[in-house]
Amino acid sequence: MVIYKKQIKIYFYIFLIIHLILWTLIPSLTNNNLPLDTIEALAWGSDLDWGFNKHPPMSALMVEIFYNIFGSNDWAYYLLSQIFIIFSFFVIFQFSKEILNNEILAVIAVLLLEGIYFYNFTTPEFNVNVCQIPFWVLTVYYSWKIFNQKVPKLKDCAIVGIFAVCGFLSKYLFIYLLIAIDILFIYLIFFKKEKKFHFNYLISLEVFLVLLIPHAIWLFNNDFVTITYGLARSGLDSSTFLDHLIYPIIFILKQFGILVPFFIMLYFLVKKIKINYNFKDKKLLFLLAINILPILLILFTSMMMGLKIRTMWMTPFYLFFGTLLVYVFQKYIVKQNYKSFIISFLILFLLSPITYAYISITENDKRTDYPGKQIAGKVQLRWNEQFEEPINVVLGNEWNAGNLSYHLKNRPVWDGEVDQDKLDTYSVYICIDSICLGNR
Repeated sequence: MVIYKKQIKIYFYIFLIIHLILWTLIPSLTNNNLPLDTIEALAWGSDLDWGFNKHPPMSALMVEIFYNIFGSNDWAYYLLSQIFIIFSFFVIFQFSKEILNNEILAVIAVLLLEGIYFYNFTTPEFNVNVCQIPFWVLTVYYSWKIFNQKVPKLKDCAIVGIFAVCGFLSKYLFIYLLIAIDILFIYLIFFKKEKKFHFNYLISLEVFLVLLIPHAIWLFNNDFVTITYGLARSGLDSSTFLDHLIYPIIFILKQFGILVPFFIMLYFLVKKIKINYNFKDKKLLFLLAINILPILLILFTSMMMGLKIRTMWMTPFYLFFGTLLVYVFQKYIVKQNYKSFIISFLILFLLSPITYAYISITENDKRTDYPGKQIAGKVQLRWNEQFEEPINVVLGNEWNAGNLSYHLKNRPVWDGEVDQDKLDTYSVYICIDSICLGNR
């Protein structure tokens, strides 16, 4: 199979466009309602703050920007997810070009990611996991720039701090990437003495900490609710001695299961599997630090604390796996295997949206089957029978009340769970089942 260097970028951009259109169109046509996490983010976004009961504020900010542009059109939030994904693919391509010095191999490093369902099947649901993806790749890319500079540029260090705090404000697990990168720099500066310490390195930390101050203040004022929520989700409060062994084993097995399609694609690409490594190779050290070290750190956390690591938490951890494996096996990647690789890629590339569409159409008890728009219409009619004032606030859980906030014409603010003290401040209100709507 002949692939010309001049055409490779065209093929790559076509891939990005098709991915964006396909994964925007399929859920838009087959889902009746937005997924849970997207509705939650929209509920939080209706009354933006520096944090919320489950997560930091970045995902809410992103959907709120789109709501102000597109309103309550579901396709816009599927589009938002895909913009985040294909932009990240583009940055990974740029990074891989610098690592591999070969555009064809750089494209292959990105195409391999279609074998990991985090970057296709689960992407229609815009949530904190998807939100942190572009910040993850940008933090890595600019860290690589600093890594390659004898004297780190002030601008690049500041950029790393900005993207790092954006990622952290998407999801706290972003800290594992930051720790991994810091470990690499500390190792090379203070132990191997292969890099000289420069005060510009501290600029990243300073920018990160300064931009984090508003969220830190919010955390103190709200009893660290997002942190306690995350720990509760991991099962820490009910952890037993055996969990320190069982959860890490389950975690490892799940990671192998997630990567099976990825390794199938890799099998069709390489002539033979032979690992050659040289830990004096700075490119390899950097790739291991950003790919393997964060996974080892989260595995270590599970072992030490007996935490259950949920599968979706690993969404950004494999973004540069294609680059790592292509770099390690590049000597054994031959042009004769391109055809079989492309066939395996196309099968997975098409199978994933077909499977998504089939499940969405045939299964009728999913969150995305919820008749949110119809329920909002009925609620509006009932309100109009009793009051002339508009609905501008809604109380209840993020799903039911969040759907009303999203679908109702006036976009009422989601004001948290039902609370009598809050209701007493409204001029008028009604309660329907576990949801209350009012005007304040």
